[in-house]
Amino acid sequence: MNKKKNLLLTLLALALLLGGASALYARLGRDGTATPAAAQSARPTGGEAADHAPAPAPDFTVYDIDGNAVHLSDFAGTPVVLNFWASWCGPCKSEMPDFDQAAAAYDGQVQFLMVNLTDGARETVDSATNYVTEQGFSFPVFYDTDTDAAMAYRVFSIPTTYFIDSDGYAVARLVGATDGETLAQGIDLMLSEG
Repeated sequence: MNKKKNLLLTLLALALLLGGASALYARLGRDGTATPAAAQSARPTGGEAADHAPAPAPDFTVYDIDGNAVHLSDFAGTPVVLNFWASWCGPCKSEMPDFDQAAAAYDGQVQFLMVNLTDGARETVDSATNYVTEQGFSFPVFYDTDTDAAMAYRVFSIPTTYFIDSDGYAVARLVGATDGETLAQGIDLMLSEG
């Protein structure tokens, strides 16, 4: 029974990954005029491309713990796992250990941008930082205090994760909590695209 349950969970996770990739291809299709975030800031066109090619990942500005501006385009040429989260979000918390392990495993190969949706009320820089410190996570955390990243990616539900290849194209998206195996599949897909 346990093997059957594990197989079902694996198939469900794969279906979510493929569904997310398909939805991303359809929703953020390339219009032929935009350039990848690796080259310059690009905004989604909202239109669908006939070939369903990966969409250029929109550039954005977030801030590190010291208040320094950080842009997606700062990581041009590097594959990026972009995760939107908050410390009050139970599903976000459930996936954090897997992200921390993956960030350590892919150190030097993949940049992890753990973007905290810092609204200043329900979520603050202090509450997010305290949570990460208490849990002992070592992945880099960035704060979306201006909601620039959330708006650029139309994030209305968290956690949400994007896989951006080294050419600056979003090749897959996951909405909802993920696990280590699904995260690794998304990273593999991203690395094979770039």
